Amino acid sequence: MDEIFTRVSIRKFEDRPVEQEKLTKILKAAMAAPSAGNQQPWEFFVVTDKAKIEALSKISPYAGCAAGAPAVIVPCYRTEGLRWGEFAEIDLSCATENILLEITAQGLGGVWLCAAPLEDRMTAAEKVLGNPKGMRVFAVIPVGYPAESRPQQDRFDESRIHYL
Repeated sequence: MDEIFTRVSIRKFEDRPVEQEKLTKILKAAMAAPSAGNQQPWEFFVVTDKAKIEALSKISPYAGCAAGAPAVIVPCYRTEGLRWGEFAEIDLSCATENILLEITAQGLGGVWLCAAPLEDRMTAAEKVLGNPKGMRVFAVIPVGYPAESRPQQDRFDESRIHYL
């Protein structure tokens, strides 16, 4: 999985749409993530409407880069009918990592913009989506063809490994 070692956060995008087939592969990867008790609490909004993307770019001081993306994936989690609801955000973290890796595998770029656990960001994004009943926004992920490139940092630090 070279994507683990090549993925970087991309915040600038070319002005061209992302093909539906690529978006579908990204969402399939998201739904292949591990989930506590296999509860799979995820729901995904794929936003291509420019006005809604612009509104999502304003949910936090760090989300401005979303405005230039041709698509935004918004991972959400259900709040009802879950056996282990307290693990929903952990499940969504796993799904979001899979999204970022598959974005890279598809030759695209993206960045994880946090909403959860910050209530103001979650609520702002939910308003853009039309306040979907029984769902909470977890993150906002702009996705598109990269208009920037850079190598991934080597984050390996052997001093953080402890063998017992």
